[in-house]
Amino acid sequence: MKKLILAAMLVAFTLTAVYASDVVTYENSKGNVTFNHKEHGEKLGCEACHAGEPAKIEIDKEAAHGDACKSCHKDKGGPTKCNDCHKK
Repeated sequence: MKKLILAAMLVAFTLTAVYASDVVTYENSKGNVTFNHKEHGEKLGCEACHAGEPAKIEIDKEAAHGDACKSCHKDKGGPTKCNDCHKK
C-alpha cells in the first residue's frame, strides 16, 4: 500500500512540475516567442506534440518553422506570420 501511495505522489509531483512551467519564453533576435504550454495542452491534448510519455521537447528554429509549430498552426488556424509569434 505504501508503494502505491508513493507512486501516486510521484505521478502527481511530475504532473505538477510539468504544468507549473505553463509559459516558456524562447529568446530570439527577431523577437521573443512565448509559448503557453497549458493553453496548447487544453486545446490540443498532450498527444498532439508528445508521442507516448510526455517529456520536454527541444525546439530550435527548424522545428518551430516546420512540423513542431508552424505546420500545426497552419492546420489548426493558429498564427503563422513572423510578428504573430516573435514579439519585440
